[in-house]
Amino acid sequence: MAKNNKVKVGSAKSRADQFIIKLKTYRSPEAAKSHSHLAADEEDKIMGVRMGQVFALAKEFMDMPPIEIEKLLHSPIHEVRVGGVSIMDWQARSKKTPAERRKELFDLYIRHHDRINNWDLVDRSAPYVVGGYLFDKPRDILYKLARSRNIWERRTAMVSTGYFIRQGDIDDTFKIAELLLKDDQDLIHKATGWMLRAAGGTDRQRLLSFLDKYAASMPRTALRYAIEHLEKDQRDHYLSLKKAG
Repeated sequence: MAKNNKVKVGSAKSRADQFIIKLKTYRSPEAAKSHSHLAADEEDKIMGVRMGQVFALAKEFMDMPPIEIEKLLHSPIHEVRVGGVSIMDWQARSKKTPAERRKELFDLYIRHHDRINNWDLVDRSAPYVVGGYLFDKPRDILYKLARSRNIWERRTAMVSTGYFIRQGDIDDTFKIAELLLKDDQDLIHKATGWMLRAAGGTDRQRLLSFLDKYAASMPRTALRYAIEHLEKDQRDHYLSLKKAG
């Protein structure tokens, strides 16, 4: 008799368990090899699931309550944690999500930031889970994160402003960028330049004024990212200031 290979998800299992069971069905050796660089440390395990599949599955489970998402964040498997923050992101993006749940998601993110410990985890969730929640609230915590000794907390501070930029609010992007210009980590330089470039799409003159002041002293990676959408003569000008500096 032929075996039935279809994965059965029992109703008795938690939503987090159901997610992990389904996620395992997408494993492939090719994905495991190509994603090996995403491991945050030696304890971070790569299952081998393509990110597009993780995101799509997370959308199927976007009704998962925070207490179950928390279980995913505690997993040693990288793609499981990506799934957790993706579920948080899908919920934060939804207009149907009530204010109480948005606060729960924000609190969960901040409380378990030690599990959001790589650039892909931060970038997948910070704009809507953190930035979206803080948009109409005091943003002091972003400045606290920007001064953190933890690189991923600093990246959260910068990337979260991406939500503000989409709403035409760019003040915090430039202020936090100033705090991070002397950072010693390239992944912070990239995030800073990325957000500056995005803010420049809202207010080009504000970006040019920032570059006039800091181009000569800011990290080269941040500068290159920030000027990417400028005209060639402008890019050449600011790169020449960096060389002169």
